[in-house]
Amino acid sequence: MSYTYRYPRPAVTVDMLVFKKTKEVLQLLLIQRDREPFQGFWAIPGGFMDMNETLEAAAQRELMEETGLQNVTLEQLKAYSAPDRDPRHRTISIAFTGIVTDNQLIKAGDDARKAQWFSIGQLPLLAFDHTQIVADALAKIQH
Repeated sequence: MSYTYRYPRPAVTVDMLVFKKTKEVLQLLLIQRDREPFQGFWAIPGGFMDMNETLEAAAQRELMEETGLQNVTLEQLKAYSAPDRDPRHRTISIAFTGIVTDNQLIKAGDDARKAQWFSIGQLPLLAFDHTQIVADALAKIQH
């Protein structure tokens, strides 16, 4: 029997919660998905880790590809591993948080239709389990 069948492997993804504090409100950067699943829904920027990169490198790459942001200091928040978190197949995601203080230009790219800042109090319906990930990040920030 092959090890592949005895020990199936989940895919590993990264999700980046990038916050920006303005005078009035805390904002979160979201992308609008251009592909299924959840095509047209808003989501945290993120994607699949390549075989030849670290989690941190994957997070920086995906953030740049989907939003144009570079050199954002990211810190690991938590891993998310619910078996049904992605309808395509089994994925485990490691979420990262970061804060930007300047008005860097954002530009949607790769599989993101749009990239936009949203007030924390006015977030749209989010894809996947991203509502829970945002709640966990906000709880950590408040401490």
